[in-house]
Amino acid sequence: MLTQRLILTGDPAHDEPLIRQAAAVIRAGGLVAFPTETVYGLGADALNPLAVRRIYEVKRRPAWDPLIVHVINRNQMRLLVREIPPLAEALIDAFMPGPLTLILPRSEWVSDIITAGRDTVAVRMPVHPVARALIEYSQTPIAAPSANRFGRPSPTNADHVLDDLAGEIEMVLDGGETPVGVESTIVDLTTQPPTLLRPGGIPLEAIESVIGTVRVFGERPAEGTPLPSPGTAPRHYAPRVPVLLTAPDPNTLFGAVKDALTQYAIVGVMIPEGWLTPDDPRVVRFNWGPWGDWDTLARRLFEGLRWLESKQVHAILCPLPPAEGLARALRDRLERAAHEVNS
Repeated sequence: MLTQRLILTGDPAHDEPLIRQAAAVIRAGGLVAFPTETVYGLGADALNPLAVRRIYEVKRRPAWDPLIVHVINRNQMRLLVREIPPLAEALIDAFMPGPLTLILPRSEWVSDIITAGRDTVAVRMPVHPVARALIEYSQTPIAAPSANRFGRPSPTNADHVLDDLAGEIEMVLDGGETPVGVESTIVDLTTQPPTLLRPGGIPLEAIESVIGTVRVFGERPAEGTPLPSPGTAPRHYAPRVPVLLTAPDPNTLFGAVKDALTQYAIVGVMIPEGWLTPDDPRVVRFNWGPWGDWDTLARRLFEGLRWLESKQVHAILCPLPPAEGLARALRDRLERAAHEVNS
């Protein structure tokens, strides 16, 4: 299969026919990768079980990992869920459209394929104009995990999508770099209190300011057990080489790189601005951004992991951000990427 790449310009007069072309692919049961504000999604008609099953096949995604369904408004959301409780209404008012996913009781319209057999469904309302136009023109909710091989670093541009999925999907809408760079926050509203299942683009602190206490999900589900939501597998977002995490201190990172050079021939480093590494030609550096500027570091996280991997490094070292604000999402992604090494 030849994957068609449609390059968008941000000009509605130019882009609308291309997005309508992609919507026709969705309606026909095909797969389209498209930009959201978080990462690129791999979209299929959420009401077409055969199309949804192809997402799993193309990504090599296990059936126990559910999908997020993207909608354009509350009316589409009501099609997918049995109810929108008051806490959900409050979060929708505060953060949607935006990088937030809610877990709610599913309706009869949602197939077991999407939910991994669970009685709940993950729903979100993206704010990215391309994603919203694609849902509108497709005239259906769109099931869309990240547009990459299962377990790999998520794609934040069309090149990343094609690196993983070229020849296996019908189309990519190339809308440039995604502005947030890490996936949506996922909150389960079927528990008391609500549960943060995955930190993401909306910080926990902001959510608690609207609905009160939120429990942080801390379990590591056994592999093969249906997951409570996407992005909760113990190992995820991982490049093909080991990820080694260090304390968030320039001296600690410097020493860790020095130690790693005794074990690995070429070492990659996600290096914050102004931090130093040993002066050694075997060190490959990705200039991550200013430490503490979590917006920039989130936007560049997956780009850096993929770029270092492409440079044939044998391991990647990275300082670990704190569990607060947007940094909590970075910490979560890095801990999962490093899971096999540090567990």
